[in-house]
Amino acid sequence: MIPAARISAAIEVLADVEARRRPAPDALKDWGLSHRFAGSKDRAAIASLVYDALRRKASAAWIMGEASPRAAVLGMLHVQRGMNVDAIAALCSGERFAPAPLTDAERDRLASATLDGAPPAVAGDFPEWIEPSLARAFEGDLVPELQALARRAPIDMRVNALKASREDVLQAMPHLGAAATPHAPHGLRVWPGEDGRGPALQVEPEFLKGWFEIQDEGSQLAALLTAVKPGEQVVDLCAGGGGKTLALAAMMANKGQLYATDSDQRRLAPIHDRLARASVRNVQVRTPRARADAVTDLDGTSDCVLIDAPCTGCGTWRRNPDAKWRLRPGSLSVRLGEQAAVLDRAARLVRAGGRIVYVTCSVLPEENDDAVSAFLARATGFEPLPSEAVLERAGLPHLADVIRPTQHGLQMTPRLTGTDGFYVAVLTKRA
Repeated sequence: MIPAARISAAIEVLADVEARRRPAPDALKDWGLSHRFAGSKDRAAIASLVYDALRRKASAAWIMGEASPRAAVLGMLHVQRGMNVDAIAALCSGERFAPAPLTDAERDRLASATLDGAPPAVAGDFPEWIEPSLARAFEGDLVPELQALARRAPIDMRVNALKASREDVLQAMPHLGAAATPHAPHGLRVWPGEDGRGPALQVEPEFLKGWFEIQDEGSQLAALLTAVKPGEQVVDLCAGGGGKTLALAAMMANKGQLYATDSDQRRLAPIHDRLARASVRNVQVRTPRARADAVTDLDGTSDCVLIDAPCTGCGTWRRNPDAKWRLRPGSLSVRLGEQAAVLDRAARLVRAGGRIVYVTCSVLPEENDDAVSAFLARATGFEPLPSEAVLERAGLPHLADVIRPTQHGLQMTPRLTGTDGFYVAVLTKRA
């Protein structure tokens, strides 16, 4: 497909998303199935255009003076990809599969419109209704923090210390052009190309041998901040597919006992193959039956309970720009109820002197400090560990310069930390 045809396809996919109010991945999949002539590079390029348009949906509409799918793509080409009016016009010739030529109004907007004076929700590309929450989190840094959340994310890997070192992986895969992550000691980073395509990491021999997992550096740091040690008894209460479970097992050097469970047994399905590939031997997977609690026998015995809490996921908007425009107040309310329930469950698992590590991939205070405050008000015997102590115990004191301390925990962001937006609070139970 020629570049202009890819632009037309992206406009078509965005129109489908808007008309049927469906997730972008579903619309992209259906487009690919109905246009089988499009190769993998074409589909990747179209997906990149769609996701970039969603990243800059509000600012593109401001630039173009309208919010249509065509305006979203044309405005994105200008504000996200830095194309001038002549370069955009060359793609919109109206010939064959190209978009219709630019109108005089479109030319004028692309040539003269700027984001000067745009309100925060436009300049930061986020839903206006959530501005009060984000302003609480970031105060005067609201727009730059949200602009960072609108940029493309890198692809991060965590080297499995049970099988390899970071140097081993770098030497084995020089073709990736990977570099060490700036903060996580076992992390590697590669950047997608101009078309948004990244390397096919999951077919690399080193991946298949369990040398590394794909994991954002923020998620790696969240696992490190648990400060789990070999010989401890640990529960990963919301283990899902096992990303943090694997990281904890490596930190424990396969010594001690790590229990992985989740309220939804379907989310646990991938964990078994991942544990085997990584040569993890100290994990027991507790699969709930009929949604029953699978760890009741562990109450009062755990040194550490990790809660990778269900949340809105707004800290991952770099990777899932579609999600920010589908977020609704009702979704937040549901997540707050789930967070309260899982915190209360964790409280029963922890022994005296143990700790709960509460993690979200969110930047909203309601899901973070507010959720912890509510828990501390109804639970007895728990207190938050100061952020300096959290970093010191994890051997990561240098992170103090790139992490935002909060009332009860700490917040990572793309702007400060270069990671997804993760919140971590460590709550110790008095002996």
